Amino acid sequence: MAIFADLSESRELLYNLTMREVKGKYKRTALGQLWSLANPLAQMVIYSFVFQFVIRVQPDAGDPSGLNIFALWLMCGILPWSFFTNVVNGGMGALVGNENLIKKVYFPRSALLVSNSLSWLYNWAMEMAVLVVAIAILGGRPWLWIVPTLLLMGLLALFATGAAMMMSMANVYFRDTQYLVGILFQLWFYANPIVYPASMVAAQSDKIGPFLGVTVMELYKLNPFYYYIMAFRNLLYDNRLPDPSTIGIVVVLSVSVFLIGWRLFDRHQPRLAEVL
Repeated sequence: MAIFADLSESRELLYNLTMREVKGKYKRTALGQLWSLANPLAQMVIYSFVFQFVIRVQPDAGDPSGLNIFALWLMCGILPWSFFTNVVNGGMGALVGNENLIKKVYFPRSALLVSNSLSWLYNWAMEMAVLVVAIAILGGRPWLWIVPTLLLMGLLALFATGAAMMMSMANVYFRDTQYLVGILFQLWFYANPIVYPASMVAAQSDKIGPFLGVTVMELYKLNPFYYYIMAFRNLLYDNRLPDPSTIGIVVVLSVSVFLIGWRLFDRHQPRLAEVL
């Protein structure tokens, strides 16, 4: 593909852009990269208090791991979601924020989006490493599923980068996009089984029954991110492989969204300097 050829020829530029993003996030702070753990930890504390102790959401214990710790169950969903939203939000600002560079120098514009993804992937990898250690200490066996987890992280990175390419280009033409996407993410967060188990939706779906031949659960499963969350929970919290159907859907979604995003981005990138 042309994107890989362009990035291969611009390896040094991609590396420098990625390191600029990594170092720039927490520049001149006392804790540096440790701040990347602060936001997910704060979310864990807040959501654990609200949904476990106030609303009393109780997901099933990990099968077959036997884990029954809400905070770990929660983080298996929050960390992938945070990575995805960070990549898309960062991607939307990558082109607009580098307007002067794009207008002055020619280079593969995709390097800006890929470096954004790689910088967030670096932070996410540290967060996931801490989660794996915590699960192992508290009785799970996540090390047995490290390779599938790394592959799944790569697939989600593809999915997020493709979505970022589409949204970044939309934001170039319509600057309202970043604000609309921010609202969409707030709604989408609660449409995912992150702070509550999917079994709660299934129970309500069975109670309500089908409407026009379609159940609530069938509509719920149209959400693409549902499959990523279920896959990460299966690997890390349950300590087992996801269902083959889940794996197939994740692979198809990741590759398809990336290819569509790249196709759209490649078509419009020659005019970026003019539009910006």
